Amino acid sequence: MKQQERANFGSKLGIILATAGGAVGLGNIWRFPYMAGANGGAAFILIYIGCVLLLGLPCMIGEFIIGRHAASNTARAYTKLSNGTPWKWVGYLGVITGFLITGYYAVVSGWCLQYVFAALTGQLHGSATDITNYFKNFSSNAWEPILWTVAILLMTHFVIIHGVRNGIERASKVLMPALFILLLVIVVASCLLPDAGKGIMFLCKPDFSKVTKDVFLSALGQSFYSLSIAMGCICTYASYYTRQTNLPNSAIQIGLIDTMVAILAGLMIFPAAFSVGINPDSGPSLVFITLPNVFEKAFAGLSLLGTVISLGFYALLSLAALTSLISLHEVSTAFFQEELQTNRKRAATIVTCSTCFIGTICSLSLGDWSWLSISGKTLFDIFDFVTGQIFLPLGGFFTCLFLGWYVPKKLVKDEFTNWGTLKTPLFGTFYFLIRFVCPLLILAVFLHQFNII
Repeated sequence: MKQQERANFGSKLGIILATAGGAVGLGNIWRFPYMAGANGGAAFILIYIGCVLLLGLPCMIGEFIIGRHAASNTARAYTKLSNGTPWKWVGYLGVITGFLITGYYAVVSGWCLQYVFAALTGQLHGSATDITNYFKNFSSNAWEPILWTVAILLMTHFVIIHGVRNGIERASKVLMPALFILLLVIVVASCLLPDAGKGIMFLCKPDFSKVTKDVFLSALGQSFYSLSIAMGCICTYASYYTRQTNLPNSAIQIGLIDTMVAILAGLMIFPAAFSVGINPDSGPSLVFITLPNVFEKAFAGLSLLGTVISLGFYALLSLAALTSLISLHEVSTAFFQEELQTNRKRAATIVTCSTCFIGTICSLSLGDWSWLSISGKTLFDIFDFVTGQIFLPLGGFFTCLFLGWYVPKKLVKDEFTNWGTLKTPLFGTFYFLIRFVCPLLILAVFLHQFNII
C-alpha cells in the first residue's frame, strides 16, 4: 500500500476516544476494583497512578513514536525502523499477540452479550446457587457461547470494514460516551444504596498497612496490562495519527480516561457489594456470578430498577469488550491488508474467520472438548497464559530496548517534540525512563508473575 493512501483519524477527539477505547477493557472492570480493594484501597490507587507515570505512559508514547513514524502496520513499522535487523521480530510478536488475544478475548466478550440477553429476559433472578449454576451451565454449553462469540466478532467486523474514519473513529465517538454514561448511572445507583458509604470508604480510604512488595509489583503489572501495551493496538492506531498530534498529551489523556474508568468501576462494585454484605472476588466469577447476585439482593424490593441496572451493567461490559476487540482486530487487519496488498474487507474477513475458529475451539475447551488441555490447563487458559504472561511482557521489554538503545535518539526526539515545534522539558525524563527504568520494571512484572520475586 502506498504511503499517501494511508488513512488518518479525522480529529483529536477521534484519536483520544479510539485509542482510549482500545485500552479500556474488561480488565478495568473486573480486575482493578478487586486489586484496589484487596491491596489497601486508595493506597493501591496512588501506587497504581505512580506506576502509570513511570511505566504505562512512557511505553505508550514509545509505541506512538514507532507507529506514527513508520505509518505502517505494527510488523512493518518495526521492520522499517530496524532496517531489516532481527529487531523486526518484536513487531511480528506484537501482531501475533494481538491476533491470539482477539480469538480468546472474544469468548468472554460473547459471554457479556449473552448476559445482556439474560438480563433482558429475566434469567438472572433467583438464589446465589441459581446464578452460579446459570453461569456454569452456559459457559460449558457446547454451542450457545460460540454463537455469542461469533456475534460480537461480526459486530467488530462491521466496524472494521468501514475503515479508520467511518468505522473505528465514528464507532468510538458513540461507544465511549455511551460507556461513560452507563458507568456513571450505575455508580450513582450503587452509591445510593443503604450502607453504600462503607464500600466507598473501603475503596477510597488508604490502608498503608497492606502495602507490601507484592502490592507494588501488582500495581506495576496492572498499569502495564491496563493500557494495552505490546498488543500492537497502540502502535497500529498511532500509524493513523497526523504529524500534528501531540503524543505526550495524548498519552496523558488516554491514561487519565483509562484510570478514571477503573476507579469508577470500583465505585460501582464495592458500594453495592457492601450494601448486601458480599465480598467481591476477581475475574469472571466477579462479573458473571458475584455481581448478578449483588444486583439481585441490592434491588430486591425494586425488581424493575434491578433489571435496568443489571442490563445497564452488562451493556457497559459489552461496550468495553467491543472497543477493545475493535483495536485488537485492527492490528491484524492492517497487517494482512498491507502485507498481502489486499483491500480492507478481504483482510478483515481473514481475521474475522480465523478468530472465530480460535474462539470456537477455546470455548469448546471449557465444555465438551475439555480434553483440549495441557498440564491441566484448558486451551482457553493456555492462550491467556502464553499471551498475557509471556508474549506481552517480552514484547514490552524488547520494545523499550529497541527504542532506547537501537533507534537513533534524534528520531525519537523529533517524534516526541513534533520536530521541535513542541517545547517540552520532558523528553530527557522520557528517554531515561524508556532506556533504563521501563525495561527493569517490565522484567520485574515478568519475574513476579512466575513467583521468582
